[in-house]
Amino acid sequence: MAAALIAEPSLLSFSLPSPGPRRSIYPPERKLRVHRKPSLLPVASPSLPPPCPCSAGTLDMEPDEESPSRSLSSRQDGKEGGRDRRRAVRIAWEKLVRWSRSWRSKAKSDVLEGTKKVVVLGGGSFGTAMAAHVASRKAEMEVAMLLRDGDVCRAINETHFNCKYFPEHKLPENIVATTSAEDALLGADYCFHAVPVQFSSSFLRGISQHVDPNLPFISLSKGLELNTLRTMSQIIPRALGNPRQPFIVLSGPSFAVELMRKMPTAMVVASKDKKLASAAQQLLASPNLRISSSSDITGVEIAGALKNVLAIAAGIVEGMNLGNNCMSALVAQGCSEIRWLATKMGAKPTTLTGLSGTGDIMLTCFVNLSRNRTVGLRLGSGEKLDDILSTMNQVAEGVSTAGAVIALAQKYNVKMPVLTAVARIIDNELTPKKAVLELMSLPQVAEGVSTAGAVIALAQKYNVKMPVLTAVARIIDNELTPKKAVLELMSLPQVEEV
Repeated sequence: MAAALIAEPSLLSFSLPSPGPRRSIYPPERKLRVHRKPSLLPVASPSLPPPCPCSAGTLDMEPDEESPSRSLSSRQDGKEGGRDRRRAVRIAWEKLVRWSRSWRSKAKSDVLEGTKKVVVLGGGSFGTAMAAHVASRKAEMEVAMLLRDGDVCRAINETHFNCKYFPEHKLPENIVATTSAEDALLGADYCFHAVPVQFSSSFLRGISQHVDPNLPFISLSKGLELNTLRTMSQIIPRALGNPRQPFIVLSGPSFAVELMRKMPTAMVVASKDKKLASAAQQLLASPNLRISSSSDITGVEIAGALKNVLAIAAGIVEGMNLGNNCMSALVAQGCSEIRWLATKMGAKPTTLTGLSGTGDIMLTCFVNLSRNRTVGLRLGSGEKLDDILSTMNQVAEGVSTAGAVIALAQKYNVKMPVLTAVARIIDNELTPKKAVLELMSLPQVAEGVSTAGAVIALAQKYNVKMPVLTAVARIIDNELTPKKAVLELMSLPQVEEV
């Protein structure tokens, strides 16, 4: 799979004069003088060679008789500039750390303290991982898992292992598995929904009589219902017969196995009720899990659904050995298609560049742990879809979501060539090779280009917090270790994603 390649304007180049005598790098008659543009942040460093004369500014001819002490003065200025830059970076980082510690000292924990029971619907990999995470937050809290597989249920209760998905990871002892919806939901303060989208409506209708109308549902499922094109925020209240059922969606770049291993992870909760989103933050946030909040349910859900289809496309490119250039072009085009449709549906563009958008897309498209990418990889290698699905013990939501995506694109009059090609391949109406040829023959179009420079001095001037880029600068200056940087970044305040 590949997107149409867009030609970019070529860069003009020039060559410097040939070297003169050994004692000078300039021609004997005249020298070149560099007029540098003013910079807020000097880039020279005592440990680095001086920048190339053509790296910035304009080149003019300089008279021979100018004093040689000028170069010595420039080197001294460079050393001073390097010290000033490192000082600016250190101050910016210290401000971030103070802000973080101040916030943590005031952070509320009322929700976690008041929560006595949480229920998780579904015992798949992510449902199990989330149950383990929540259970580890508070030993006195009961975490009930509602399962349909009696063998897995007994294994969890007797050995504290989910033998099907995590046979090597012991679960906290405050997790209790059951096949009874009434027992699982009785007295629950929060409900995590981890049932695959295509089975959610029938499952929820079957347990609706046991659901408290005020029980907040936190959806972990990503995708679109094939026949109705509904998202989970529409499916849950409709299936439960309660349009006012409290709803939160949790999404972002997160593999279940890494969550089980307590590796640093960041996700976003979205709800129309800010208090409800804040409560979910308090319930879930931990030293290894950062939770941002958002009010853009549409953006978070649509991005989470469509990225699975794009991941299949990325896997096909990998399976066909089409190379890194093709992969980058494809994912860039797919991101644009997701943005076009999501914004037409009312999503905020900033959501699509956040954790649930760009963050989840990168994880799902480029990492082998992705189920949807694996499906695409095997399709690109020549396997049949039915054979692929018959050997998988987990659901790849992108397979069923692809058809729904195309129906939405037609409804909102959005052209989506990459995701449409995936749907046709899944329907066995197009081969991966033919799809690549068709996509490469699409019209050459203009592309809007935007660039941004991330400079610490500019961040200070405009009073913008840039924790990640500031941390990188401090690591480069050898004033912070990577491990310490990760710990500090993970302990930053859980903020609203805007």
